[in-house]
Amino acid sequence: MTRPALATIALIALASSLAFAQDAAPKVQVFGGYSLVHAGNGSFSGATLDFDLREQNSPFGIASFFPGWNAEGQYNIKRWLGIVVDAGGRYGQPITEIRGDQLSGLPKLTGYTLLVGPAFSFKNKTKFTPFVHALFGYDRASLSSSTITGVSSPVTSAATTYTDAAVALGGGVDFRVSRRFALRLAQLDDLHTTHNFNQFYGSAFPGRVFEGLPTKENNFRISAGIIVKF
Repeated sequence: MTRPALATIALIALASSLAFAQDAAPKVQVFGGYSLVHAGNGSFSGATLDFDLREQNSPFGIASFFPGWNAEGQYNIKRWLGIVVDAGGRYGQPITEIRGDQLSGLPKLTGYTLLVGPAFSFKNKTKFTPFVHALFGYDRASLSSSTITGVSSPVTSAATTYTDAAVALGGGVDFRVSRRFALRLAQLDDLHTTHNFNQFYGSAFPGRVFEGLPTKENNFRISAGIIVKF
């Protein structure tokens, strides 16, 4: 067999493999975007914190919204079934002030989730792809050390970190822009965590006793961003 013939066969084989790769559905997709978590604080309120920190002037409030980010990697086992690894972060001040200009040195919260689970996609002939997922893993919440001033006497918090189980049940809608790119218009998750706030804030404020705070949280997370497929 001559070299030109071998070169021709190799070229045909290469072109065929490239064509097959282009026709095959992408197996991997990566999502990244913005998220907003609404914290389910249960019975945790500014009045509760005033009592537990023994502040008579009732200066404290509790935050409910924490902005951050959400990222996912998904491997598609079938057209309709994938395995998702989900990571997220949120930031803010869980303890606020109700009058707006008195307190300073309020501690900052950072929270991170790492979850994994199945995702079910409902693909159709339109550019919209609804999906649902059930994700399981851990949530890590950290409170920074600080000294709160502007109260009857300064209150010092210690750096505290707790890692507990978490579950995210939800879904959303993706919009296909091209074969390789899509927009996640919205992803809505009911995010359950099992942080014991009595222990968490008891560690953050040594010597203070916290009772009646939530021992699990039903949070709500909304995310949106860009998807790249490979």
